[in-house]
Amino acid sequence: MILTKETPVAVVGLGLMGCSIVTCMLLAGHPVVAVAPVSVDLLHAENRIKTHLQKSFDNELVQHEPEHYLKNLQITEDYALLKDCKLVIECTLENIEIKEAVFKKIEAVISPEALLTSNTSAIPISTLQKLVKHQERFLGLHWAEPAHTTRFLEIICGDNTDIKNGEYLYELSHHWQKEPILVRKDIAGFICNRLMYAMYREAISLVENGYATVEDVDRSCRNNAGYFMTFVGIFRWMDLTGVPAYHAVMQQLLPTLNNSTDVPELIDKIVREGGKGVANDHGFYDYEPGEGKLWTETFNKFTYEVRELAMRYPHDVVRQKYIEQKASQASEEAPQ
Repeated sequence: MILTKETPVAVVGLGLMGCSIVTCMLLAGHPVVAVAPVSVDLLHAENRIKTHLQKSFDNELVQHEPEHYLKNLQITEDYALLKDCKLVIECTLENIEIKEAVFKKIEAVISPEALLTSNTSAIPISTLQKLVKHQERFLGLHWAEPAHTTRFLEIICGDNTDIKNGEYLYELSHHWQKEPILVRKDIAGFICNRLMYAMYREAISLVENGYATVEDVDRSCRNNAGYFMTFVGIFRWMDLTGVPAYHAVMQQLLPTLNNSTDVPELIDKIVREGGKGVANDHGFYDYEPGEGKLWTETFNKFTYEVRELAMRYPHDVVRQKYIEQKASQASEEAPQ
């Protein structure tokens, strides 16, 4: 099967993430069938998608206004409309029972050759894979919110996935303006979350043990890692700043890092008290009523602005400059 940007795709699950994935697919040119497994999602999905499309136009992410893309969108509760879709992205709650029920409804309709994927950040793909009929065509897709502005996407193969299907999606996702990661062997948390949760744990440990405040830890992340990571990743950063220095520091520092397997009390207490972060103004920070909503609005605005900068520096920007310089040098040295 050859997938192109004209391939009909489906998104099943129209919460916050599902709607931004639908937007991503529409902006890439796909005809999209958007299925709401829960009727209440129909009340909000179309407006959320329209808002994403309008903001994308207002921020010059795309050249066309929302109606241009909405012509390619069907929002429905009818799974039968998935019949012609060649790629289905399930995006429901992180609950195995819910996902299994949805998979059965999807597989009752789509062809055996269609790719079935699950948007998940916590459940192993090899576990979910056991719940479907055609395991070779099942993969994980791990997105970052908002899906239509970030470059991030992990494509995860389960134990029984045909690697060629992962490679298909890897190529196709470049049309979605992604710089994808193909995870060829399933592992808990995939790549990004394994890195991030090690940092979350250490950050909480520093606060719990009195070394710094929540504000200070966040300030450290923003002004160090946050300064370079849009341009380079961990390994390129060590190359740029001197590998031997990191080797020396690791010998001293690694034995002191937190390696506990328990959920830290700081985050556990927030959850026990019903805290959800900005969603209800109760998290690691204290928020005045409505302040959390303003943080969300400001972050959404930031995502478009930082994307504009990031897109000027794709992963191969230096390689392309190097090739151009070599070509120019060769031209200057060629006999006239």
